[in-house]
Amino acid sequence: MTSIHAGFGVNTYSYTFSGSALETVTRLADQGYGGVELMFFPGHLWPADLSASELKRLRNLCEQRLRLVAVNMPNIDMNVAAAVEDMRSLTLDLLVQFVRCAGELGAGGIIIGPGKPNPLFPMPRDRMIGHFYRALDILAPLAREVGTRLLIENMPFAFLPDADALMAIVDGYGDASIRVIYDVANAHFIGEAPADGLRRVRNRLSLVHFSDTTRQVYKHDPVGCGDVPLAGLAEVMTEVGYRDLPMLEVISHSPDADIAESCRRLTEAGLGQTAARK
Repeated sequence: MTSIHAGFGVNTYSYTFSGSALETVTRLADQGYGGVELMFFPGHLWPADLSASELKRLRNLCEQRLRLVAVNMPNIDMNVAAAVEDMRSLTLDLLVQFVRCAGELGAGGIIIGPGKPNPLFPMPRDRMIGHFYRALDILAPLAREVGTRLLIENMPFAFLPDADALMAIVDGYGDASIRVIYDVANAHFIGEAPADGLRRVRNRLSLVHFSDTTRQVYKHDPVGCGDVPLAGLAEVMTEVGYRDLPMLEVISHSPDADIAESCRRLTEAGLGQTAARK
């Protein structure tokens, strides 16, 4: 067990094909990590497949061994701001299940995407905002009711990809309970300086994702495999008052080794110190 692992959380994206959430939490706890972000995915974590006793067992495991920082939706397959009403309805129905599951598991938050535009001929922006707000009308009060929080993410494929757009629309909705998760690789890919983005979202910031990418090809590679700038980010995260674990959302076929190496590189950049002060 490596002591630096305790200063980081791990998103389970890379483990969705290889084991259940229960098995993955055990695996990561054995490696000494400080927290986990579980991905909703069939066969890994899927509300319809879990009995009340299985949910309780998973919650107990997280409470005893590895803090459940957040849960995350499968954004590629879903679209809360789709043009087709049936897709919006299906997405919202699933999100309601996910939010309730987050509450039952005691997750600190549930990460959701604001919705994806057609890249060739996007729907008018005000229409997409309306669809997003109507989803929040249902999801935000439900999240408060079950004891969790909505965390909205900056995503290159969403209609609010940058920090300014994301904050303008979330602030415009007017609900202080809705928070932001900021992904530094997503920001870098679209040409946004992560330091600037972190400062812009500071008033709602609850979680930060780390991985690596270039600006030519969108990836969530192990840290060191792309060109996301890390210099100075530790100081910025202190400046904006970030206190939670840096969350590694690394996608790899060798996740144990690659996530451990990513922790080492982030620690060298001073980023593990943020979590150590918590």
